[in-house]
Amino acid sequence: MVLIGYNTPSSNPEKKEEGLEKRMFHNRLSAQAGAYQNSTWVVSVAKAGVEDAHPLIGGSLIVNPDGEIVAEATTEEDELLVHACDLDITAFGKNTIFNFAEHRRIEHYGLIASRTGAIPPPEN
Repeated sequence: MVLIGYNTPSSNPEKKEEGLEKRMFHNRLSAQAGAYQNSTWVVSVAKAGVEDAHPLIGGSLIVNPDGEIVAEATTEEDELLVHACDLDITAFGKNTIFNFAEHRRIEHYGLIASRTGAIPPPEN
């Protein structure tokens, strides 16, 4: 189980057109993708209210190992989410598609691990 705490403002002054809906989309997307790709429960706990004159998105949620949201806050206020999280259901993903011990091929990581940044291929 991964527990994440965050305090994301409802708006981004550097990208005003983004809007709350897009910020909530990205909030859900990162939690759902992380849960699925690691076959684990993700509990994202958001700070709500106002901090430093910025309203915060709230948006706490609980995501199951299949990436499905099973509980989600519905306001920008303080809320309590409760869900029975069966830790045993993480085993399926960890023992099949996301079995990194079986599927990871570290012999192919040499180029990635030996340098920092991207180097464009030579032009022909």
